[in-house]
Amino acid sequence: MQHPETHRKTVAIVYGTRPEAVKVAPLWRALRDHPRLRPVLVSTGQHRDLLTGLHAWFGMEPDVDLAVMTEGQGLAGLTSRVVVALTAELERLQPSAVVVHGDTTTSMAGALSARYAGVPVVHLEAGLRTHDLLSPFPEELNRRLTGVMADLHLAPTALSRANLLAEGVREEAIVVTGNTVIDALLETSARAHPIEDPLVRATIDAAERLVVATLHRRESHGAPLRRVAEALEELTRRSPGLKVVVPLHPNPLVRASVGEVVDRCPDITVCSPMPYPEFVTLLTAADLLVTDSGGIQEEAPSLDKPVLVVRESTERPEAVEAGTARLVGTDPALLVAEAERLLHDPVAYRAMAQLRNPFGDGRAGARCADAIAELLGAGARTAPGSAVA
Repeated sequence: MQHPETHRKTVAIVYGTRPEAVKVAPLWRALRDHPRLRPVLVSTGQHRDLLTGLHAWFGMEPDVDLAVMTEGQGLAGLTSRVVVALTAELERLQPSAVVVHGDTTTSMAGALSARYAGVPVVHLEAGLRTHDLLSPFPEELNRRLTGVMADLHLAPTALSRANLLAEGVREEAIVVTGNTVIDALLETSARAHPIEDPLVRATIDAAERLVVATLHRRESHGAPLRRVAEALEELTRRSPGLKVVVPLHPNPLVRASVGEVVDRCPDITVCSPMPYPEFVTLLTAADLLVTDSGGIQEEAPSLDKPVLVVRESTERPEAVEAGTARLVGTDPALLVAEAERLLHDPVAYRAMAQLRNPFGDGRAGARCADAIAELLGAGARTAPGSAVA
């Protein structure tokens, strides 16, 4: 439903990575349909290549492209370029609020730019914590700095709300909404989309059991990722008919960490990062997920897939506490043992796969839009309260 632009307050949504685009899409739609709010999408292009096709899938297009990425740019360079470019755009747009998401450098720099411009900051997916600034880095640092600058904290779960309260955030500045990624996932999984890569399709067809592994965390580069790759190789040796698909992050350090191992194992198929709809199809086809990704820990329970998390800590302990995910670190023996247990013990598998998703019910976007409207005096909340424990 389209609304007249007159008297609609502008809400700038700043994002740059593919996971951010997926998670802001449900909020963008809810704001677009709000009679008194007007969303403006501002992309930094941090993951420009990975955004191909994603905007079209969700029916959105950036209103502003900051185009801040340059070759060989480090965290400091990216931060400074985002702040300079976004500050100029905020002066032009004069938004009533700026929304940033999660834990990326784009988010932290976006919040800083809004603060410099005197614009209220809304933090989507607020309150996630590992309580270790170096794990993951720079994500934990980014989200904590963003939290300090936020006026409204849209917390996905009761635990993330508790984290914020423990840090002294005012109770009235926090709204528990669920995670918007569940909104996006449920919509996408309901719209079947075939996998285009013929090698991946052939691997799925040939697999008696399928493991999908995603690996990209900066703190895991080098030996930790190599150990995970070796564990996956050992798992295929011990489980005839098992195939592994690894959509490999474009970061060359990730490729250097795992390339030699996966290249020598015929039962491991490496592919480029997939468009989001195809990736959801791949997740749906999997029997087991192995990941260092936060988003997959959130998505997997809605697809009835167990997750083994190859990290030493997680900012999403709700998944571990609910039993939908298990922390195994990067010890090959532990990873192989846990994977074999799940793949060969139907009772253990069902115990993880059939649990309720602790991260949301698919209505987070509407709750977030209502909370922003209330912040800006553009209407009281109308969406149902969060069903997230």
